[in-house]
Amino acid sequence: MTGFGRADGREGTARWSWELRSVNGKGLDVRLRLPVGFDALEAPCREAVTRRLARGNVTVGLSLQRDQSEATPQVNEAALSAVLSALEALRRRLPEAAPVSLDGILNQRGVVEWKEPEEDEAERAALLAAMKASLETGLDALEGMRRSEGKAIEAVLRGQLAKIAELREAAEAAPCRSLEAIRARLTAQVEALMETGTGLDAARLHQEAALLATKADVREELDRLKAHVDAALELLDGGGAIGRRLDFLAQEFNREANTLCSKSNGTELTAIGLELKAVIDQMREQIQNLE
Repeated sequence: MTGFGRADGREGTARWSWELRSVNGKGLDVRLRLPVGFDALEAPCREAVTRRLARGNVTVGLSLQRDQSEATPQVNEAALSAVLSALEALRRRLPEAAPVSLDGILNQRGVVEWKEPEEDEAERAALLAAMKASLETGLDALEGMRRSEGKAIEAVLRGQLAKIAELREAAEAAPCRSLEAIRARLTAQVEALMETGTGLDAARLHQEAALLATKADVREELDRLKAHVDAALELLDGGGAIGRRLDFLAQEFNREANTLCSKSNGTELTAIGLELKAVIDQMREQIQNLE
C-alpha cells in the first residue's frame, strides 16, 4: 500500500501541485491538507480517493500559488496608523534619533498588503474543476506505484505459499505419522506403565492409548492447510483488493500450524510445524502491504 503521486496544474493566474502519499493501514484513512478557502474540495477529494483505493493511510496535500504580477498593493490604514503612532511616541522619547524613511515605514509587516484580484463564480468553478481533474492524475500515479509494489509482493507470496505446500507434503510423509510408528510408540508407553507394577488395568490403558492416537491425528489440519493454500492462490489469481481476505487466511494458516505442533508425536513433525509458523509469519508481514 506504499505509494506516491504528484500532479501539477494551472488555471488562469493560479498554479498548484497535488501530492499524495500512502502507507500501510488496516482500513482506509484519508487525511487532507488544503489551502485556506478551498474547503469545497474536501468532499470531492475524499470521494475520489475512496473510489480508487480501499486500504491504507493516505495523505493528500494541495499547495497553491498565484502569479504575483496580477496582485495589486493596498495600504492597510489601521496598520499604518499604528506604526506612525509608535514612531511619534519614540520620537518624543528619542528626539535625537534619525528620521525613519518612507521605505522603512512601508516595509513594516501588515502596512502594505497585496490584494489578489477577485474571481467571479465562473472563474472559481473553472479553477475547482481543473484542480479536481489534476487530482485524478495524481491518483493515477499513486495507483501505478501501489500496483507495481503489489506485483512484487505477489511474487513473494506465491513463493511462500509454495513453501507452505512443500512443508505440508513433508508433514504428510513424516514417518512418525505412520500407523506402525504410532502403534510402536504407544505400545512402548503402555508397557512402560505396566512394568511399574502399580496395578493398572491393561485394557483401560489400551483404550486410552487408542484415544490419544486419535487426538494426535493431524489429517484434518493437513487437509485444511491444502484448502487454505488453494484459496490464497485463487485470490491472487483473481486480483483486486484482497489484502483483508488474505489477512484472514493467514490467521487460519497460523491456527493450523499451531495445532499441528500441539498434536505432533515426533520431533520431525514438530520441526515442520515450527518452520510452517515461521513462513506464515513472514507471509503475514507481506500481506500487510497489500490493498
